[in-house]
Amino acid sequence: MGIITTQVDTASLRKAYAETLIEIAVRRREIVVLDADLALSTQTYRFKQLFPERFFDMGVSEADMIDTGVGLALSGKIVFVSSFAMFATAKPWEQIRNSAAYAEVALKIVASHSGISVGEDGASHQAIEDLGLMRLIPNITVFIPADANAVKKIIHLAVETPGVVYVRLTRPSLPLFYTEDTEFDNKGFVLLRNFEKPDAVIVATGSMVYPSLKASLELEKKGVKIGVVDVYRLKPYPFRPLLPIFQGIKFIVTVEEHNIIGGLGESLSSFITEVEPHIVKKIALPDAFGVSGNYEALYDFYGLTTEKIISRIEEWLKSI
Repeated sequence: MGIITTQVDTASLRKAYAETLIEIAVRRREIVVLDADLALSTQTYRFKQLFPERFFDMGVSEADMIDTGVGLALSGKIVFVSSFAMFATAKPWEQIRNSAAYAEVALKIVASHSGISVGEDGASHQAIEDLGLMRLIPNITVFIPADANAVKKIIHLAVETPGVVYVRLTRPSLPLFYTEDTEFDNKGFVLLRNFEKPDAVIVATGSMVYPSLKASLELEKKGVKIGVVDVYRLKPYPFRPLLPIFQGIKFIVTVEEHNIIGGLGESLSSFITEVEPHIVKKIALPDAFGVSGNYEALYDFYGLTTEKIISRIEEWLKSI
């Protein structure tokens, strides 16, 4: 599958987004980009430098950005709009719902600075509800890449996916564990680690995939077999093909940098309950506003590090 699991470098998801957008735009003149006064942070300024006539800075006016993007999409353009995840989803939610998704236009929302990893910016900038907000709206596809190589493939997928697409990116660079030949398609997940008879399976997304992968490797040294799945498309649900992998396990663990309500864990729990009940244990952010601090310290505080994931899984295994 072209996956690296040890001694990895880190790479910026935002930079990978901008570089891929430029690569596609050279061939596809219908690509246009809008930003909301954050082009340096989202990295879309790179697109502006090469294609100034196809870039529009809408200022601090996210609702206008979405509605302008819808107008451009209705005229035949494939429109990418970018801002911080908090401002790209919460502020213009009504415009995304009523103007973009209802009309099923080719609008691609690529949001950076998601989750608590914006760190010191604090609760006002920490988008920990965005997945819930986006997956509630009909006619939206939701992608959550786990590293920069995944971003490159998913931006290509976003262009080819009809209608509104939401892509969730992080502020910090993330470990680069996929190689450039790893396949990403409409299946929506990558099975990273599988065992004939696993004790449990971790289903993770975005920034939590690599820590989960490391946790599985460390637990294997202790004789504990933990499968790992990267869910890079949260909507439409990609879970049904995973049912055979869940057979005979003690529980499923979901790991995400999102509120425990509305994200991956709740989505999987809802699906599993309807088709074939399993115990689902969730590792996520509590239903509360975040606190300010260095993002690595926040991961530790909220139990999102490899070590904390291992501890929780061992605790749950002992209780069964």
